[in-house]
Amino acid sequence: MREQENKQEWIYGLRPLIEAVNSGKEVEKVLIQKGLGGNTFHELMPLLKENKIPYQMVPLEKLNRVTRKNHQGIVAYLSPVSFFQIEQILPSLYEEGKEPFILVLDRITDVRNFGAILRTAHSAGVHAVLIPDKGAASLNPGTVKSSAGAIYKIPICREHNLKDALAYLKNSGLRIAAVTEKTETLHFREDLKGPLALIMGSEGDGISAGYMKFADLKVKIPMLGEIESLNVSVAAAVLMYEVVRQRMER
Repeated sequence: MREQENKQEWIYGLRPLIEAVNSGKEVEKVLIQKGLGGNTFHELMPLLKENKIPYQMVPLEKLNRVTRKNHQGIVAYLSPVSFFQIEQILPSLYEEGKEPFILVLDRITDVRNFGAILRTAHSAGVHAVLIPDKGAASLNPGTVKSSAGAIYKIPICREHNLKDALAYLKNSGLRIAAVTEKTETLHFREDLKGPLALIMGSEGDGISAGYMKFADLKVKIPMLGEIESLNVSVAAAVLMYEVVRQRMER
């Protein structure tokens, strides 16, 4: 999408990006021209890795399609929100006497689905949403609009390694519930009370096998019609409010 069609804030060039990172700007991702080098480039790369900022090496043609400006081989997308660390959120929840309710999104790439999920998550009392730093929907003006502003109200944790994050959740006393068609257990027949992390997978192939290994329980939504699956934002809403229902019944 060309810049005149998108109001998301971008940064062009090596030095402006270095200054933005050093000043604490939240960078969503960086596109870097393949073959780029030089002293300034080698100054930038450790900064990206240290701050866990996703980057991708791309052909010059892709950068030229993104913008007509003199990008000097670098295009960076600024995030509209600040990211959180789940290691900071969980302890405070326990200290406040709350039962953590965490949502983990595995490769949800559609902006509208992502925004709709955030909107429901905020309404359902989810304490934080975990996303991977690669393969997730962009946090851009489209996400803000489809979330109805919920993107600013719920902590989003961008994880470099979701496996490590899931292991941390389990070690912190949360059960991991995977929503998958590969089970016979219906969602409303499973106990979803207590500290819980709910994993929703991509519409294409569901939850990654590596993440499924962390699941303490697997549930599915009954499908009575000819269509075999729900839109992921609808499925997420069904599961989140089942958690709400069970918690309110106590």
